[in-house]
Amino acid sequence: DYCRFEYDVTGPVNLAGGEQVRWLPRRRASDIALPGNDFWVFDGTCGKFNHFTGDGSSAGPEPFDDPDVVKLCVDAFEAVWERATPHEEYRPV
Repeated sequence: DYCRFEYDVTGPVNLAGGEQVRWLPRRRASDIALPGNDFWVFDGTCGKFNHFTGDGSSAGPEPFDDPDVVKLCVDAFEAVWERATPHEEYRPV
């Protein structure tokens, strides 16, 4: 239900604000090496892992700047982005 909610508000909020959004079902990501946590990468030089508790609350961020970790995250993002479907073409099942 939450993913469908995210999908429904993406057009009027994210796309309207100029963001590009793509969707990749988990079944199409099985052969991509992904970091174990949600993350952001800034300027390809550093980033932040977002940790969550079992109930979805934030457990606090973890900054990183190790070049190998940055590369893992950048490579993962690029692999997912290439394979993912643009929001305008994606229909949730």
